Amino acid sequence: MLPRTTTTVAVALAAPLLALLLTGCGADPDRAGAVPTGSSPTGAPTAAPVTAGPGFAPATPPPPAGTFTPSPGSWDGVAPEPGYRVVLLTTEEDAATRVLSDAVRAWAEEVDADLKVIEADEPHAYVDRIQESVDEAADLVVTTGEGLVDALALVTASHLDRPFLLVGAELAEPTANVTAADWTGAAFRGEGLGRPATHDPASFTPERAARAVRAGVTAVLTGHSGTVVWLD
Repeated sequence: MLPRTTTTVAVALAAPLLALLLTGCGADPDRAGAVPTGSSPTGAPTAAPVTAGPGFAPATPPPPAGTFTPSPGSWDGVAPEPGYRVVLLTTEEDAATRVLSDAVRAWAEEVDADLKVIEADEPHAYVDRIQESVDEAADLVVTTGEGLVDALALVTASHLDRPFLLVGAELAEPTANVTAADWTGAAFRGEGLGRPATHDPASFTPERAARAVRAGVTAVLTGHSGTVVWLD
């Protein structure tokens, strides 16, 4: 039999280890880093219940990195609880990017989100600015600006607990924590792939940007992270 003091130490060490093992048993390795419906990485609640309107997503969930087209307006009324923490990471590199950023700011004000803006104005510092956005431990990082796409592809896979939403662009091989909201005229996927033939700066209108932000956030809040939300 172990001496009393030794037994006490063993029990003290075993308890947290058992808790860790039990926590790990509930994880789904195919959805590593995905945000459970109705919660956020910081533990703050989202809208309860978080349910989109009819036709938002297909009955059979799209596969990882899959694309789906929600019915227009099916994201109306979906919002996080006030105080939801959002980082807007933006290059502000051109007029199209500024339209997208303005849409994020307008949405954040409308739903009373706690918004912090991080401007990535120097390409050599893109990775540092992305890491800075991760370190904010927000509930969602929203990015605008094509220049960030390649750097995001390098960083996001190492931070699966941090949800990202790209508006007006995509990652070529996103992980489960990266969602995109895109449309014909946008869809830039990195320098290696170049701009699609359909790229059209004029398609970055305030109205379309607003729809993309709301539809993209709805995908995150309803458990459809890691997909591409395609808007007509």
